[in-house]
Amino acid sequence: MDAHLLVTVILFGPLIGATIAGLFGRRIGDTPSRAITTGFLLLSAVLSWVVFSQWTWGGLEPFTLTYAPFIQVGNFLSSWSFRLDGLSAVMLVVVTTVSSLVHVYSWGYMADDDSKPRFFAYLSLFTFAMLALISAADFMQLFFGWEGVGLASYLLIGFWYHKPTANAAAIKAFVVNRVGDFGFALGIMTVFWSLGSIQFAQIFPLVAAHANDAWAFAGQSFRLMDLACTLLFVGAMGKSAQFFLHTWLPDAMEGPTPVSALIHAATMVTAGVYMVCLLSPMFEYAPFAKHVVVVIGAITALFAATVGLVQNDIKRVIAYSTCSQLGYMFMAAGVGAYQASMFHLFTHAFFKALLFLGAGSVIHAMAHEQDMRRYGGLAKYLPVTFGVMTIGTIAITGLGIPGLEIGFAGFYSKDSIIHAAYASGVAGDPLGYFAFVMGVFVALLTAFYSWRLAFFTFNGHARWTSEDLEHHWHNRDHAHGDDHGHADAAHAETHSEPDHGGHQHLPHESPWSMRLPLIALSIGAIAAGFFFHEKFIGAEQIEFWKGAIFTGASNHVLAEHELPVLIEQAPLIAGVIGLLIAAYVYLLKEGLGARLAAQRGPLYVFFYNKWFFDELYQATFVRAAKFLGDLFWKGGDQKIIDGLGPDGVSAVSYQVGRGAGRIQSGYVYHYAFVMLLGVAAILSYALWAWNS
Repeated sequence: MDAHLLVTVILFGPLIGATIAGLFGRRIGDTPSRAITTGFLLLSAVLSWVVFSQWTWGGLEPFTLTYAPFIQVGNFLSSWSFRLDGLSAVMLVVVTTVSSLVHVYSWGYMADDDSKPRFFAYLSLFTFAMLALISAADFMQLFFGWEGVGLASYLLIGFWYHKPTANAAAIKAFVVNRVGDFGFALGIMTVFWSLGSIQFAQIFPLVAAHANDAWAFAGQSFRLMDLACTLLFVGAMGKSAQFFLHTWLPDAMEGPTPVSALIHAATMVTAGVYMVCLLSPMFEYAPFAKHVVVVIGAITALFAATVGLVQNDIKRVIAYSTCSQLGYMFMAAGVGAYQASMFHLFTHAFFKALLFLGAGSVIHAMAHEQDMRRYGGLAKYLPVTFGVMTIGTIAITGLGIPGLEIGFAGFYSKDSIIHAAYASGVAGDPLGYFAFVMGVFVALLTAFYSWRLAFFTFNGHARWTSEDLEHHWHNRDHAHGDDHGHADAAHAETHSEPDHGGHQHLPHESPWSMRLPLIALSIGAIAAGFFFHEKFIGAEQIEFWKGAIFTGASNHVLAEHELPVLIEQAPLIAGVIGLLIAAYVYLLKEGLGARLAAQRGPLYVFFYNKWFFDELYQATFVRAAKFLGDLFWKGGDQKIIDGLGPDGVSAVSYQVGRGAGRIQSGYVYHYAFVMLLGVAAILSYALWAWNS
């Protein structure tokens, strides 16, 4: 089948499904709405794999398909288009595969919700916006998709709008992303100002000739390429929840669990990573911007991992894990290993979606309870969920055998990032060594909090009773671990075995509509790294990417290097240490973690409160914004504008008019008397003027 037709169906299929379900969902009913949106997504996913196969093994060449003009103002030209290259081919399968599985999963998870047509319409709209983003041939369509996923995320995070916490989380995500998008828009303006175009095909060949162009401002000189790339990366920081602009991501858990999987695994948060890799021809000539990317990525990986160590909400642990893994991806891009960054994005989509949807299966089984302190001993009740989440845990911790190159997905992609960072340091960039050390340490933390989640949830004694499950908490405000604050840690040590007598409400596996996507994703978490590492980062990478990613002549971080044995095995050693510590704390010495948490040491409090970023932003930006709002409202609007307007000149005019109106009595003799007074006044003035 013609590739042009295939990509057209892939792009517009989700939009058609979203339109039908969104506009006619109540009329056609729940089941047709779900069937139409899911059907279009499954079709897009199948066709995406067809296109990806043609790209990988069939010799398909890059092309751009233009549909219609979009904006034309002078030299500013933009068109609706579909750009197919190595980057977009990878993102097609990532976005449509995860999104279609999330649609299928949602049939079971959202079965009791009354707004299924609206939910499935939002999911499909989200997918279309992401597809528009990844297929853009210029900055304008990229920005359209960028804002589209922001809008759709706002709608999905706040889907349960009757909950104040969901509304607050949706607004927070929207506002924080507006901060990043301001920098992104400035970066696009800088590119157009300096290179005269927003078309990628026109910009990239011009970069080398303009690499040293500078902008003089306030007595200082700024390299335009560094300035443009840094501003564009600010947009990526917001969209991909990097340090300083990360605060919206954990609160996005207020949306339904399928939303969390979609946002965190395949779509919105990966947009920033994709954008940096897409703009590799620019970043390769922007050394300062690349250093910013490395530092922010490394700090984000560390920050999120430390916070994930102590969270009790199962979804928040995985959310901070996403934030940390995104830091890895940016670290890779910052040291010039764009291919490794995209490879980790690809593998991460499978095991992170698997972990989120697996967590959703646990939550479903536990009557919407999300606090891991009320789990335990679930392996025998949820064998399929236990198995697939164990696969996801092995994949994210990167367990494998160096040398033999045998392991799950994360082993190939995460190790390639850490090794590339070390190679960057050897090549003369000290930040490469910094990224390497941070990457290894974060690998240890990742192993600890990932296995902590697995052991705390599925192993040990049950910290729940059958009576707990009789109460189906539809309002998940009561289900978040954070909402309970620092609940008595001794609760975590209360090992109440479920009573198996009589009629019991025991955890049970989710329906097959939820289990089948988990099984499919587990296959990707196992095999994606093994089957594709040669294509993405190995001997076949040049043929696979076909110029979609540019690396400078001095960039050899992914070349074959003879690494010291300790360096090569460092990620594995770190992962095993993290696993052993978690096993000791949560299996061998069950209850030790709760006792340590109960001591509320300074480091625990610091990590538990997320480095106090929310409090810091509340005390500075939020209060400052409220102060300015009150100042302009009470001082400017009420006192100045209203004081001079409705309460000032207008009020005086009203009172004068009201007083003058009293003179209009309607009696003729009153008017005659006034006329007589007027005549007397005129005669008096005339006599005075005559005599003078």
